Amino acid sequence: MEQSSRPRLVLASSSPARLKVLRAAGIEPEVIVSGVSEDDVEALSAAEFALVLAQRKANAVATRVTDDAFVLGCDSVLELDGEIYGKPASPTDAVERWRSMRGRKGVLHTGHCVIDTRRGKTVAETASTVVQFADLSDAEISAYVGTGEPLNVAGAFKIDALGGAFVERVEGDHHNIVGLSLPLLRRMLGDLDVFWPDLWNR
Repeated sequence: MEQSSRPRLVLASSSPARLKVLRAAGIEPEVIVSGVSEDDVEALSAAEFALVLAQRKANAVATRVTDDAFVLGCDSVLELDGEIYGKPASPTDAVERWRSMRGRKGVLHTGHCVIDTRRGKTVAETASTVVQFADLSDAEISAYVGTGEPLNVAGAFKIDALGGAFVERVEGDHHNIVGLSLPLLRRMLGDLDVFWPDLWNR
């Protein structure tokens, strides 16, 4: 396929993990960071919270894109006991989070929003994956938080890095835990008349 005929996908996120997921799937998106604040969202549920932020990110970047593109905004949060958790505010916060999560199940929600800037069409949906956390010892929690990894991600863990050993099983799309559900994105782009293989650049 010629480069000129390939749909232009713009990732409205600074997340290295989301970019890695797309690249592993054969897609090299453009990256434009949204710069959207996450502090003033009012939502009824964790899933809605993630979706609202994804929509804000996609909309913020779509207004800055001059040529035709499909702009993808995503945001992830962890739900535990009905509470919404994003990135830990500090190492102490991460330790307390893990003490609450260990040996239990949480739900990782990722909001996805795709805007077709040419036609002004938008599709948005949330993917949710149940995560069973291992029953970590205090020493394991301290060591993990000490690496700094839990401070940079929603839910205070990365399944595709050091935290992978602390997730015993998942129910749902494992890509969603990394921050982007590939099956959901394929369906959403299909709703916008994009043939998924047309996005492959290798």
